[in-house]
Amino acid sequence: MSVTRQILLALGLGILSGLALNAGAGALPEGSVAWLDSHLLTPVGQIFLRLLQFVVVPMVFGALIMSLTNREGGADVGRHAGRLLGSYVVTSAVALTLGMLVAHWLTPGSGAESLVDSAPEGRNADSIAQWLVGLVPNNPFTALGGGGLLQVIFAAALIGLAMRALPEESAPLHRVIESGYTVSLKVLSFVLKLAPVGVFALITSVIATQGLDLLMRLGMYVIGLIIALALMALLYLVLLAVTGARPLAFVRHFGQSLGFAFGTASSGATLPLALGNARDYGMNESLASFALPFGTALKRDGAAVLQGFNALFVAQLFGIDVTTSLVITVFTTGLLVSFSTAGVPGAGLVAMTTVLGAAGLPLEGVAVVAGVDRFTDGLRTALNVMGNCANAALLERFDSRKPAAEPKTQA
Repeated sequence: MSVTRQILLALGLGILSGLALNAGAGALPEGSVAWLDSHLLTPVGQIFLRLLQFVVVPMVFGALIMSLTNREGGADVGRHAGRLLGSYVVTSAVALTLGMLVAHWLTPGSGAESLVDSAPEGRNADSIAQWLVGLVPNNPFTALGGGGLLQVIFAAALIGLAMRALPEESAPLHRVIESGYTVSLKVLSFVLKLAPVGVFALITSVIATQGLDLLMRLGMYVIGLIIALALMALLYLVLLAVTGARPLAFVRHFGQSLGFAFGTASSGATLPLALGNARDYGMNESLASFALPFGTALKRDGAAVLQGFNALFVAQLFGIDVTTSLVITVFTTGLLVSFSTAGVPGAGLVAMTTVLGAAGLPLEGVAVVAGVDRFTDGLRTALNVMGNCANAALLERFDSRKPAAEPKTQA
């Protein structure tokens, strides 16, 4: 059985196991489900995520430097970065607009006032200025040790450009980095053998401890958010089809990454898998090794949909008129916040406080949706990964120097 099918099977079994544990909690000894979660499910899931994070930084660092020092690929980095940023802004704006339109159409917050009971206790998201300062590491070792993806990209870009300017002097360092990248790929192959177990533990933990009660209470909210996410995913498939970028092949090869993203709710943890799927899809390795880490750090279509949808949901919940100025504020702030949302579980709620605060909407709205955030987080992460990979595929399709590649055959 392929890894993709194993992961999908683990997702299904995890959902069923979680439902069984949640439904049967009353018949089991008191606290047994909580004990099982804290002593087995959560530790197994977290160990798996840590193993993936162990591989992400050396893979991204090595892939970016090799991309920059490659003569043909390195010369295209500036052009690729500009085009990617442009497409990120446009598609994220569309995603945010879709979120607001679906919320306006379904009005999930109307009649749900009983859900408002207490204010959340959360921290504010970093300001844009703080985010920009955080891009620059104190030193390359801090960037690599801290695991912040944007800092890793910044450090790799500086070092890669310097190595490109000094090809002979940097040749020994290049061999070391290339060897490190190859070793990282091998380590990843070991870690992925544990993927079904890790995904099963993560999903079972969420369903067993939270159940489906909140989903029932916030049914229209969850349905509306799923519709908005699905519409954005459908738009990407249409774009891939119109441009001749082989949408069916895209789904077939990147389906593994999308299922993995849903299970882990972490774009960063999915990156190593996405790089391998890009090779299977036939994407130019030099482009993929730059575009996918770049997009993992910046591209957040799921976050954009969430911020637009949540803002209007909260306005409806508290009976606040949705004016033109409110829509403009939500759109502008949500777009900026979507680029600075961390690719880790739960980051969307932290960013939500910034958007609601800027629009003058009650922060109590965060508490209402916090309970179901983990259920929808996986879907949003899958859209984040899909948007990242689709933008890279579209960039390659429009790259005048290289026609669309044919997918590699799998053994």
